[in-house]
This record gives sequence, C-alpha cells and structure tokens, in this order.
Amino acid sequence: MGDLLEFCAANELALRRDVETLVRLESPSTDKTAVDRCGLALAGMLRDAGADVRVLRQQKRGDHVRAEFAGGPARILVLGHFDTVWPVGQLERMPFCEHEGRLHGPGIYDMKASIGIAMLAAHALRSPSQRTPRLVMLWTTDEEVGSQTSRATIEEEARRSDAVLVLEPSLPGGAMKTRRKGCGEFILTVRGVSAHAGIDPRKGASAIHELAFQIGELEKLQDPDAGISLNVGLIDGGTRGNVIAEQAHATIDVRVPTMTDAARIEASLRALTPRNPAVTLQVDGGVERPPLERSAGVARLYEQARAVAAGLGRDLAEGGTGGGSDGNFTAALGIPTLDGLGPDGDGAHALHEHVLVSDLSWRAAFLAGLLVSLNRFHAAAE
Repeated sequence: MGDLLEFCAANELALRRDVETLVRLESPSTDKTAVDRCGLALAGMLRDAGADVRVLRQQKRGDHVRAEFAGGPARILVLGHFDTVWPVGQLERMPFCEHEGRLHGPGIYDMKASIGIAMLAAHALRSPSQRTPRLVMLWTTDEEVGSQTSRATIEEEARRSDAVLVLEPSLPGGAMKTRRKGCGEFILTVRGVSAHAGIDPRKGASAIHELAFQIGELEKLQDPDAGISLNVGLIDGGTRGNVIAEQAHATIDVRVPTMTDAARIEASLRALTPRNPAVTLQVDGGVERPPLERSAGVARLYEQARAVAAGLGRDLAEGGTGGGSDGNFTAALGIPTLDGLGPDGDGAHALHEHVLVSDLSWRAAFLAGLLVSLNRFHAAAE
C-alpha cells in the first residue's frame, strides 16, 4: 500500500490541476450546454488516464460519461456525478482558491474533487505490478435533479458489477456512508367547493382549511427517533381572500431508513381521509429513491475498505445520512454498495463548500488500494 500512497502524494499537483479544471467548468444540472462543456473536458482527462471512453448522449440533460479500464476478474463500478446545484457565474462569488488548507469552489466537495481522486487512483493502478479489476466509471449529469435520465444506465451497470463504489463526499471526519435514507415526494391535492366567503360561506367547503387539518395528521406519522421524517415544504391554494378555496396543494418530502418504512408511510398517505365529507383528497407521488440499507453485502464491503484504510494508517469509521445518492439505486438491487468515498470537507450546496487538501492524495491511494483488494478477493473466490 505504501507505493500507492507515495505515487498519489507525488502526483498531488496534477490532481489539483484536474480538480481546478473541472470546478472552473461550471456545470449546473439544468444547463445542458455548460454541463456538456465540462463533460467534454472530463472525457479527455479519462482518455489520458488510459480509459476507453463513451459519451452517452442525452436530449434534455447533459451527456453522461462512461469510462472503462481493462482488468479482472472483478468488475467494479465507480459511480458519481459532475452536475452541480450552482448556476453559471457562481465562481464570481465562490472563486476557486486555497485558504488555510482548504480548496474552495462551487461543486468541489459535491463532487468534482472526487472525480479527480478517481482519475489519480486509475493512474496509480497502471503499473504492471498491480492486479486491477475491470473498472467502469460512470459520471452522470442529473443526480442533483433526480437522476431521471441516468437511473436506467446506473442500474444496468450495477447489475453487471461485483460491487459499487460511490464517490459522494465522505461524512465529516472522513467516515464512509453505509446507510442512506430513501427519499420520496408526494403531492396532496385537496378539492373543495367554492363560495362567497361573506354571503354564502355555508355553501362552500374550504380546501385550505381541510389541508391545514391534514397537515396536522401528517405530523402524527413523524418518528425522528426511527429516522422517519415528513416535511410539508410547499403549499398553495385558493384564488382570493373573499372566496372559499376550491383547491389546495401540499408538497411533502418523505425520508425513510428502510423499504418497510417506505411502504408503511406510503400506505398511510394514500389512506388519508377528509374531515369534511364535501371535500376530496388525492395523493400522488412516491418514494422514488429507495434507501441504502446496511445489508450483509454493504457491511462486508465496508470491512474490506476499513482494512485497506488501516494499511494506509487510518481507522475508517462508518455512518449514515438523510440525503440520497445514486448509490441508493444500486444497493436496492442487492449489489454491495459503499458510499462516501470522496474527500473530507464541508459545505455541500453551501457558500463555504470546500475539501481538505490534506485528504486528497490519501483518498486516491485508498481508492486504488480498495480496488486492488476487491480484485484479489474475487480472484480468490474463483
């Protein structure tokens, strides 16, 4: 493992140049031209790293980038995204810079530094002495907006893989993510009866009043200690102050730790009944991003990663998070998935977004070592 660490440390400046290039190529999910400009540069970097690269064309979103490195017998999928939440021009407010051991810039933590780490790990494994797996990197362009155009490709690649390594940022302090909550969005539509609020109020049935009652009922489904949360983040309804509202809507964000919880919460939402019999309720949506549960396969993969980290001088912790990633999709297929292999830092989706310089070359060496370890494990199993 020491040779990998030495190689990555010696090439840290090249890693930082790659990260800077990617950060300066701003790539908001909703701007296809900008995302594709970044993807074109990324494809060139991956070819320079020795990959066979395919650009997966998309009509509405940016083109995804698939890179394959020869090897075997194991087949490992390295997964991530290069779209960000930041608009073009954010660099003026969040310039790429180094300050007190931190590299700053829009999208650097979530998750362009991770892409640089993966490419340096691939470079480190080009030595003839390293027995490496068949490595597929899939870098997508719509993770921040729901992964609608990339999900099928992600799941297809995962089904053909022995394990999936997701290079989303690590937890604070560098821990892996072995649990992620499932994420869902539901729309509650309430239909009432309009009437003049002053002259004929009894002829009306307020959708807004009913919605207020139903929001109270939703609170009863909350169970923070069990990791279950429901948040009514958007509401709208009515037309004028002197008209009893005929219609109202609520957008509900749902987070659940297990698929069992997802099924129960979804059933409870669809079973809501109106307090006012003159009003009707309609619930649309669902838990579209399943939870990443700590299965036996996930636990085994984490233990392998922890052993590699120990060989590189660190004790690797694990934990969970309420946010989802594309690793949720692969874990739900039963493919061993380990998330949070990206660098330590802070500020995802925030103005202080940054990564720790001291963690970059170590993370690249760790990823390279884990790939070697996984290949050795599968070779022994055969």
